[in-house]
Amino acid sequence: MRERQHLEDQISAVRRLEQELDDAVGLIELGEAEGEAGIVEDAEAQLKALLADVSRRQVEAMLSGEADSNDTYLEVHSGAGGTESQDWAQMLLRMYVRWAERAGYKVETLEVSDGEEAGIKAATILVKGHNAYGWLKTEAGVHRLVRISPFDSQARRHTSFASVWVYPVIDDSIQIEVNESDVRTDTYRSSGAGGQHVNTTDSAVRLTHIPSGIVVACQAGRSQHQNRAQAWDMLRARLYEAELKRREEKAMAEAASKSDIGWGHQIRSYVLQPYQLVKDLRTGVENTSPQAVLDGDLNGFMEATLAQRADGGSTAEVEDVE
Repeated sequence: MRERQHLEDQISAVRRLEQELDDAVGLIELGEAEGEAGIVEDAEAQLKALLADVSRRQVEAMLSGEADSNDTYLEVHSGAGGTESQDWAQMLLRMYVRWAERAGYKVETLEVSDGEEAGIKAATILVKGHNAYGWLKTEAGVHRLVRISPFDSQARRHTSFASVWVYPVIDDSIQIEVNESDVRTDTYRSSGAGGQHVNTTDSAVRLTHIPSGIVVACQAGRSQHQNRAQAWDMLRARLYEAELKRREEKAMAEAASKSDIGWGHQIRSYVLQPYQLVKDLRTGVENTSPQAVLDGDLNGFMEATLAQRADGGSTAEVEDVE
């Protein structure tokens, strides 16, 4: 029924676009025939708005993967470099929360591991909304920051890395079998702000899937029972995402965009000093306003990556930015 409703919505949208196009063209013809410049201008404005709508829907049409319409988990992990990298990880987390809020999605924080002095070591959020995974899957990989570190007393330029991992929330109809004997469970005390139960009991749960090495953790719930259930959902989702990734790599062995997702293979560089530039190393897309990007202006990068994958995964020949 959900698939049927989605198809009906798509068909209705196409018919509406066709009708609006016919109406605008008719108005232009009428305005020109009667010499009414105002009618022509209004119709041209309608055509421009129609073009923007079509462009947006053209991108959304690329989100046709098996799990693209699902909610998604997003993890951020700081790289080597101590406080500077941990601060960068927190900046990335804020960027994705801002993007999600601007897109009308709901965001839940599931787990945060604070840094020693500032920033975060790692964090996991849940983004809820239609096509959340389809959009955010383009952000998986290593992100590099170049700036004058506020933590360096000599004001030197530092390069920091943080990784982003994205995996979909799996539908109840998708059965993922996991042997409990393959999973190690650890409990520990939650960190950060919380109620009387959160910080005084071992309510946080970490699951390690031994065969794959996948690790998930949750401390958002008030009880260990809640966190354990959420962690198991996250683990099944991670295993499902790994299977989707294997399928895609098998079908598109030449798609470098997939093989580049890994530590040491940055997908994007954010340069704040000595000049300002954000550059996607897969598509070559640039933005000269890093602050806007860090405030959640990511659609240009996401759309370009989706278009590249739709074209068969060809990668742009771009130089790294230093």
